[in-house]
Amino acid sequence: MPTECGIAARLPPLPRGGPAPKTDGMPAIDLANPTRFLAFSGRLLPWLWAVTALALVVGLTLSFRAPADYQQGETVRIMFIHVPFAWLAMACYGVMAVAALGTLVWRHPLADVLQKSAAPIGAAFTFLALVTGSLWGKPTWGTYWVWDARLTSVLILFLIYLGLIALWQAVEDPGKAARAAAILTLVGAINIPIIKFSVDWWNTLHQPASVFRLDGPTIHPALLWPLLVMAGAMTLLFAALLVMAMRNEILRRRVRAMQIVAAAA
Repeated sequence: MPTECGIAARLPPLPRGGPAPKTDGMPAIDLANPTRFLAFSGRLLPWLWAVTALALVVGLTLSFRAPADYQQGETVRIMFIHVPFAWLAMACYGVMAVAALGTLVWRHPLADVLQKSAAPIGAAFTFLALVTGSLWGKPTWGTYWVWDARLTSVLILFLIYLGLIALWQAVEDPGKAARAAAILTLVGAINIPIIKFSVDWWNTLHQPASVFRLDGPTIHPALLWPLLVMAGAMTLLFAALLVMAMRNEILRRRVRAMQIVAAAA
């Protein structure tokens, strides 16, 4: 029998009638059950999207009201979306690396679902970080692109994301795809510290860290606070997109399993 039926065995069927499973006071470990995850996330998503929309409105308002930089002028406003995109490009990969361990070590039933769902989102954030960085680099450096250590390592991250997406599509057996993707994810995780410390290890055009520093941020508070609010809003956006994508992946697998069973009947 095709292996997707084996995967479906780990995904309990949706209830046919009656109230949805109660999630009040549910221990976090119970969310490993896909049916309970669907019930809980279904209740969570409307609130999550509402908070995300509010945070984005506040963040964008603060970003447009922030003063222009004395050197970069109005172009500094690109920072308010570029930096959160770059942070989340790496954070998303970190989440995927933890999920990869969940697949290989702990055999968590939703770990491979999270891996597969997060890859396109991480790729999108990385692409937007590259695009906004290029747009910011033109007036600052005089060029859209240089083979700088930071830019090159972020480009490699984008290619790793694309490779993971292609791997999930190319391997028909979901179990084998999950294990192969988990191994590739863990191997690619070495690029994350390279991205982070590239500005310290090599002589680059990209500015060094200016927010998370041992001696404190070097950005003026008038620019720092809008940046932090936008980073929080983008993080909420990432969480909402990830939960939606995981729900869709669980439901897709169930539909596929039912199609296989119907075809075999």
